[in-house]
Formats: sequence, structure tokens, C-alpha cells
Amino acid sequence: MDSIEKAQSLIEALPYLQAFRGKTFLIKMGGAAMEDPALVAMVMRDIVFLEVAGINPVVVHGGGKAISAAMAAAGLEARFVGGFRVTSEEAIAIVARVLSEEINPGLVRMIREFGGKAVGIPGHDVFLGERIKGTDALGNRVDLGCVGEVVGCRLAHMDAALAAGILPVISPLAAELATGRPLNINADLAAAALAKELRVAKLVYLSDVPGLLADPADPASLIKSVTCADAQALIADGTISGGMIPKIRSAVDALNAGVRKVHFVDGRLPHALLLEIFTDGGIGTEVVR
Repeated sequence: MDSIEKAQSLIEALPYLQAFRGKTFLIKMGGAAMEDPALVAMVMRDIVFLEVAGINPVVVHGGGKAISAAMAAAGLEARFVGGFRVTSEEAIAIVARVLSEEINPGLVRMIREFGGKAVGIPGHDVFLGERIKGTDALGNRVDLGCVGEVVGCRLAHMDAALAAGILPVISPLAAELATGRPLNINADLAAAALAKELRVAKLVYLSDVPGLLADPADPASLIKSVTCADAQALIADGTISGGMIPKIRSAVDALNAGVRKVHFVDGRLPHALLLEIFTDGGIGTEVVR
């Protein structure tokens, strides 16, 4: 890219920079976007760019692969029911350790290395949860152990961080409402719950899929923009299936609660976050009311 093209890119970004200054974005990181250290570092640098541009990013992260590896090292088998990790009392200690002592501090450290201001906040200081049951392939109800859903959010720590110009990085754990003990929470659903509480301008899911595809086998069939009604129809006709269904439903729920726009972006692409937010065409799928 020559100097003129670089300048044109900056001019293209200008109206978005003006529109989003002072707004809060919630960015959920997960999937393959968290497996390559070089990609993770690139995303963290892009998030620092948002911070410097006057946007208030909040990060909710996953950690499925690292948790599975730690469980395997401890001799525990990873088992999933309906997309939820079955989490025993022994496993929840591993989940909490990996999220709070490895992944979360690592992300905070990267942000600081790029000149940003960040603080790690354990999810159980933010999310309140209640245990849920799973449903297997035969429709049977299954005990998932220490797995929950978000039923409320405590925002004091996060509000204090944002007021001080510090970026909160939050793990997907909740404090069980009845006992205060940690529960494993699906990171997508945790991000949507927090986005609803904050009524963010944007909820961005960075994962390992390009967005919504008309044909799941064809990455070129990307659907650039859908409404909530469109999304429900795509679920009904089978275009949206499997693990994308709870993501889309959480997105629709967030939009109905006041979130302005939801984006699904392939975090494996360099600078995917900036390209989606600051260019006219974007590179993923946006979901709007």
C-alpha cells in the first residue's frame, strides 16, 4: 500500500472514529482466534488501537482448548453435551485456574506491552449464575455439574476500570447465586449477557468462522448483514445450525435489550477487528434489529 492508499484508508475510517468515540464495544475472543499467539497479539494491538481512538473496549475471553489440554494433563476427559462442557468439582478448579491464572493475565500483559491500560477481572466478580441442565442427542436431560447461565451482573469493578480509562478483561466464570462457588459459563453467552447490561454500541464475536454463511461449505457465501427476523428465518430453514444457533440467539437477545449492533468476524484474519469496524464493506456478518 503506497502513501496515498494509506491516507485514503484513514479517511475511510474517519466517520467511524467520529461516530464511535466515547462508545463502549464488547469484544468476545474465542475459538482459533485464541490458539495462535501471533494472532492473539495482533488482536490485542488492534484493541489498543480502539482504546487510543477513544473507544472503550471490554474483552470477554474463552479458553476451551487450553482448558481441555489442562484437563487431559490431569487425567480428566473432556466431555460436551449440547455444546456445554461437563464440569465436575475437580474440573471446575482446573477451569478457574487456566482462565484466571494463565489466559486472563496473558491477555492483560499483551495489552500493556502494546501501551494499553488493562486490568484482569475474574468473571465471578462480574457474573452471577445458576446451574443449568444439558440435553443430549436423544433429548435426555443431563447433569452438567458446575455449569451455569448468567442471571445477573455486578458492574462495580468494571465501571471503576472504565471510569479510570482502563480496559477490563473478563473470564467466563460466574459466582453461583446460592453458594458463591464458581460456575463454568459459555463465553458467548457471558459476553451477550454483559453486553445487554452495558447496552454497548457493538458486540463483536471473534472466532474461527467468517460469519454467517448461506452455504456452510462455501466461505464465499458470506451473508454480510441480517436483521433479527432474517436470523430467525435462517435458523428455521436450517441455514444456521449447530453451534451457530446459540450464538445467533444470544445476538438477537442482546439487540432486543438495547445493543446497537452485533458482528461475527473471523479472528484468524489479520486486523479483522479493525477491518470490520472501520471500513465501509467490513469483512464479517453484522446483525441488526
